[in-house]
Amino acid sequence: MLIEMKVEGLLFDPRSNMYIMLLREIDGNSTLPIWIGKPEADSIAIALGKIVTPRPLTHDLIKNIIDGLKLKITKVIVTEILDNTYYALICLSDGKKETVIDSRPSDAVAIALRTNASIFIEDSIVGKRDSDELEEWLKNLKPEDFGNIM
Repeated sequence: MLIEMKVEGLLFDPRSNMYIMLLREIDGNSTLPIWIGKPEADSIAIALGKIVTPRPLTHDLIKNIIDGLKLKITKVIVTEILDNTYYALICLSDGKKETVIDSRPSDAVAIALRTNASIFIEDSIVGKRDSDELEEWLKNLKPEDFGNIM
């Protein structure tokens, strides 16, 4: 079963020196933190902030190619976690046929934000993550912890 999510925010994790993209269930309380690199976090922050760059960045270019080919991103899905690595799919449609493309979750979300595509996760992922310490850490977050990362 798929759970629809939204990007709740981006955080810097000083323990790992990486960024966390926090996905939160739209109609519920489930959260999914995914550790990502700075370039991916910057791209997501640009999309969240609706910042227009003078020239297309990589995810903007992908959106422009999709638009130019008259395709539509129908949704992105974070599908599984294997060895602490998340996997995702980007679902494209030409109106007749759907094509599924393998992706990193951070790239899939960066593109979904630019194309207004829905973001989903497989419900099995929520139960797989080792979350006791992480859940406690997330509960103690304050709104100011979700600052601008750029």
